[in-house]
This record gives sequence, C-alpha cells and structure tokens, in this order.
Amino acid sequence: MTVMETTTAPAPDRDTHICATPAPAHPRPDGRDHYTISEVVALTGLTAHTLRWYERIGLMPHVDRSHTGQRRYRNGDLDWLDLVGKLRRTGMPVADMVRYAEMVRAGDHTFALRCELLERTRQDVRARIAELQETLAVLDHKIDYYSGPAAEVTARRAAPPSSS
Repeated sequence: MTVMETTTAPAPDRDTHICATPAPAHPRPDGRDHYTISEVVALTGLTAHTLRWYERIGLMPHVDRSHTGQRRYRNGDLDWLDLVGKLRRTGMPVADMVRYAEMVRAGDHTFALRCELLERTRQDVRARIAELQETLAVLDHKIDYYSGPAAEVTARRAAPPSSS
C-alpha cells in the first residue's frame, strides 16, 4: 500500500484511546463535529499548509469533504492531531509517524510493530530527559554559586570603600 492509498481499515483516531492522558474536550459533540480547516487551525495551532501536508503524505487519515470540496474535520481528526503533536514533541521523525499511521490503518495485526516503534521512541525520549537533567544540575549549581557566598564576596570586593 502506498502512503496515498486509502483503505476501509480503522481510522487512526481509534488508536488514540491508548494515550495516557485524555484528549482535550471537543468544542462540539460527536455528530455535529464538522470543522473547517480554519477552525482546526485555530484549535490546534497548526497552519493550514501543515494540515494539507499531513493529509498529502498520509499522516492524516482521509478527511471528509463538503459538497463544495472543502475539508470537514471531525472530533476523531482532532484527537489524531493531538497524538501527532505529542509524537512530534518526542522528536519522532515524520517518516516514522507516517509509518505508524500506515500501521494503524492496516489494522490490529500491526500492534507488535507499533509497540516496537513506540518503545524505541520512548527510549530516545528517556535519553534526552537524562541529558536535560544533567544540564539542569549544572545550571542549578551555577545559580547556587552565583547567588550564594561567592556572590557576597564578589559584591564586597566590587563595592566602593565606605567613607566613614
């Protein structure tokens, strides 16, 4: 299957139920959840160009269209975009995100492959967190140094002598 083909497999939004944090509340209830691209831009902070690109590369499932051809996003699309945003923040390459989306569309038999991809990403995130914690420890040490006794000694040396 190519990235651009569509299937009748479950849409990626059905996969977001596994997220540890619930998706944000939707502005409209299911059944009345038709959003224009401008509304999705306002809700997600993504650009219209990015939304179209996600669809073009296969990162977004097929987006419904109105009778005039305008995209009509649903609550499930918003949930999927929320997950994609989280995957982007992990540093996951776009190609891996597209591969993940393809696996979701392919069905439940890809659970093990999806799990492997997410476990590798989790390992990368944990390594980055460890690096940031080391960096934070250095910053904390420097802040303590500059605001502690050394700062007082330096301030006394820099102060003009008192004329008493």
